[in-house]
Amino acid sequence: MTTRISDLPTLRARHPEAVAEAAARRARRPLLGAGGRLMIIAADHPARGALAVGDRQLAMANRVDLLERLVLALSRPGVDGVLATADILEDLLLLGALEGKVVMGSMNRGGIAGAAFEMDDRFTGYRPQDIARLRFDAGKLLLRIDYADPGSLTTLETTARAIDAMAERELPTFVEPFLSRRIDGKVRNDLSPAAVTRSVAIASGLGGTSAYTWLKLPVTDDADAMARVCETSTLPTVLLGGDIGTTVQAQEAAYEKWRKALRLPTVHGLVVGRSLLYPADGDVAAAVDTAVGLL
Repeated sequence: MTTRISDLPTLRARHPEAVAEAAARRARRPLLGAGGRLMIIAADHPARGALAVGDRQLAMANRVDLLERLVLALSRPGVDGVLATADILEDLLLLGALEGKVVMGSMNRGGIAGAAFEMDDRFTGYRPQDIARLRFDAGKLLLRIDYADPGSLTTLETTARAIDAMAERELPTFVEPFLSRRIDGKVRNDLSPAAVTRSVAIASGLGGTSAYTWLKLPVTDDADAMARVCETSTLPTVLLGGDIGTTVQAQEAAYEKWRKALRLPTVHGLVVGRSLLYPADGDVAAAVDTAVGLL
């Protein structure tokens, strides 16, 4: 019997074992398909309290609406999979939306957006053993480094150990590095070519092996500089979407930046969330199809 979104609260209350059962029978696929490209929909923002899209502060708070958007996005041709935390991935498992998809578990969500401890981004999500137990395909972690914050050393060490634990299980880890700093109390990521280059160099060297490490990188402020940035490492790379604005024009400008960067030899695809799930014109299918077309 097909599970509907409206069935999820009762199913979770009465049959919590259904999650493990759905994970055990899920049809899997290789990380990279025949074309060697990846189109992943990201939805791990809510677990860090990052619910805003543009000026809508709680846009991602409605779980039914978010799941409807995710199910639609995952159904579009060329979409390979999804990145999310346990609550969302388990909903999608129960809905049968992850069959034959790449499933990527989000690992550190402790750096709550806007909190005094935001830079102390602890591993409060998936552990490597969870990803292996559930037969998921990869993990993702956020690595923000503040040169003025001694706590960043702890973040680097825990990130390295997570990479080691994933590699021991032969599971890919997608590392999303930034050089970050607080400006007027808010954490800002430096997207200059020099800063992104340094973040790549640091992230690439973490752990006892880089055999299973991927990079998840922003497109720099100067999109033409991405070629130099990507020369910093031979690790396979995907591009993240980030906050691209709330207008159709801003979205089209982002597509053009992605298009240029996707031509680079180490870049294998896109991991994009809010800009595709909540596009300026409201047409999720069209936004996803456009992004797929860039690949």
